[in-house]
Amino acid sequence: MNAKRKRMGIAIARKALMYLLLLLIALLFVGPFLWLLSTAFKSNAQDVFTFPPDLIPKPPVWDQFVEALTVIPFPKYLLNSFILIVVMVPAHLFLTSLTAYPLARMTFPGRDLIFYAIIGTMFFPEEGKLVPLFIITQKLGLIDSWWGLIIPGLVGGFSIFLMRQAYLSIPKELEEAAILDGCGPFRMWWSIMLPLTKPTLAALSVFSFISVWNSFIWPLIVLKNDDLYPLALGLAYLSGTFGDDVRVMAAGTVVSLLPIIVFYLMMQRYFVSGMQGAIKG
Repeated sequence: MNAKRKRMGIAIARKALMYLLLLLIALLFVGPFLWLLSTAFKSNAQDVFTFPPDLIPKPPVWDQFVEALTVIPFPKYLLNSFILIVVMVPAHLFLTSLTAYPLARMTFPGRDLIFYAIIGTMFFPEEGKLVPLFIITQKLGLIDSWWGLIIPGLVGGFSIFLMRQAYLSIPKELEEAAILDGCGPFRMWWSIMLPLTKPTLAALSVFSFISVWNSFIWPLIVLKNDDLYPLALGLAYLSGTFGDDVRVMAAGTVVSLLPIIVFYLMMQRYFVSGMQGAIKG
């Protein structure tokens, strides 16, 4: 009995230690966001750099949000980001899933070489791709245009890898049965394979949404007309306008984060299952 109680005590202690560790990790990631949210609602009379941090605004004010939304053309930048999302995310999912299908389910000369070349692009830093990408965009006459902003982000090595892993997890018997029924390659992909990878598509849509919404470096390089600026680039001008006024910058950042949070909450039940399916594949 004593040995059993001892084992139970050890198990409870391990579980308590695990939960404590998870709580500390959660605070590590949530803490900066709470400080940002608190700063956005603090008045000018309240110090934002106290230590330990005072996270409760006394009293909470909305003045910073009004300034952030009116000093720069915030609605225009927000609309530009939504346009990019509506165009790029579905196109990205379509092209990457279509590219990954033959790499996973078909046999042809050079298939593995093509796949390894795509994987190899994941090891190059994004900054190292900017110069050749800019030269190609310039040669095509797409500088300072929607197309120059959209086309380079429509495919990605990580997305193709993720979708390929999802396709590999589908049993071959299902594919063989469809072939016996006279199903062609494109219909096989569209009607059978693609619906079975919905969890992975959901996870990929979250990654794509965040990437497009937070895109900054490439729009900064390719765009000259501020009427085309996405929200992330517009917030940089907000920072330059207000300088050291971190309250206004925090308010603008909070507003820009809301669509990401809402989209993730909508897709979270598919996100984990999609990632697990890709890893198992």
